[in-house]
Amino acid sequence: MEKLLLNSQAKIQRVPVAFRRFLLQKIDWGQRLIAINGARGSGKTTLLLQYAKTQLVADGTSLYISLDDLYFSEHSMRDLAEEFYLGGGKVLLLDEIHKYPNWSRELKLIYDDFPDLRVVFTSSSILEIYKGESDLSRRAVSYLLPELSFREFVELETGSLLPVLTLEEILKGHVEIASDLLGLIQPVALFHQYVKWGSYPFFKEGKEAYLEKLRKTVQLILEVDLMAVENMDYEMIFKLKKLIRLIATSVPFTPNVSELSQKSGISRPSLLRAIELLDRARILQILHKPNSGVGALTKPEKLYLGNPNLLLALAEENANAGTIRETFFSNQLKAVAQTNLAVKGDFLVNEKWVFEVGGRSKTSSQIKDIPNSFVAKDDIEIGVKNTIPLWMFGLLY
Repeated sequence: MEKLLLNSQAKIQRVPVAFRRFLLQKIDWGQRLIAINGARGSGKTTLLLQYAKTQLVADGTSLYISLDDLYFSEHSMRDLAEEFYLGGGKVLLLDEIHKYPNWSRELKLIYDDFPDLRVVFTSSSILEIYKGESDLSRRAVSYLLPELSFREFVELETGSLLPVLTLEEILKGHVEIASDLLGLIQPVALFHQYVKWGSYPFFKEGKEAYLEKLRKTVQLILEVDLMAVENMDYEMIFKLKKLIRLIATSVPFTPNVSELSQKSGISRPSLLRAIELLDRARILQILHKPNSGVGALTKPEKLYLGNPNLLLALAEENANAGTIRETFFSNQLKAVAQTNLAVKGDFLVNEKWVFEVGGRSKTSSQIKDIPNSFVAKDDIEIGVKNTIPLWMFGLLY
């Protein structure tokens, strides 16, 4: 245990804290069992370590460990919790729990057997923590860590602190807000950087190799995370790679399930399940019209890549400006609001506001007779009336 505590403290002390994801302040850390889900590369490990460094005392009562540690080749997760608890441990931080077999059953045992021990764990967003072999729905409080918002990218890239805004604040006060921010940043130039390399914190490791690293990240999601969660064989993983390529070179589109099934070699039920898993993995975004019903066997009405960076990495020359804009808007809005396809216009948000997304020349003619409708326009710094700069929708978290 002493060696684990020393390794934990070393990792906690090394983590930088100058930039912190928005979720760090949103989580109710007093809960006994907390789940932090998110796509690979979104910063879950860093967030866990930052929590320990900034909010816990370095006195041996907190422990960080990754579930792929060799320690677990000879010990169980419950054994770890018991030894730590009996030694005075108070907060157990478990990273990448999806890599541990029987995680659900042992978490339930830890929760029930050690009532004074707080447990925080991270997992792939693919993992449905409430569908394990043991019911955690009454025990765990779950949070999603999405990709970086445009606002977070600007802070990490430039050091400029932009406000977190509600959608209502943007719709009502976007002209004044933009006016205030133009003295601080050049939003259009930064936006075009963001859609190239700003969705994941590892862009700070080097922008030249960023897209190649992102392609490798997708490969790891398929070959490691999906296999750990769904126990897929390599033949199915190969078919999923083919499916992603087919979708990436066509998005956004209304999928023809029969055609996709034939081209990918995946049966229709398995194909719909695969698309759902890729949506949970945040490689894809599934959109439906409101009241169309959503389920594992529901045909998606439109598909996008998960974020603009994935689009550029996977679609390459097929990534056009219009698709990038719509992918960005959907990605940022879905993190904070119910986002559907609109009957007229592009998106319906919270079943109340209609948005048309486009470039500088986009007009409101397609939505002129629709109440509560707006144009989200690229390549403008400041808007007017119901025309709002597209970049401003990146300030929602």
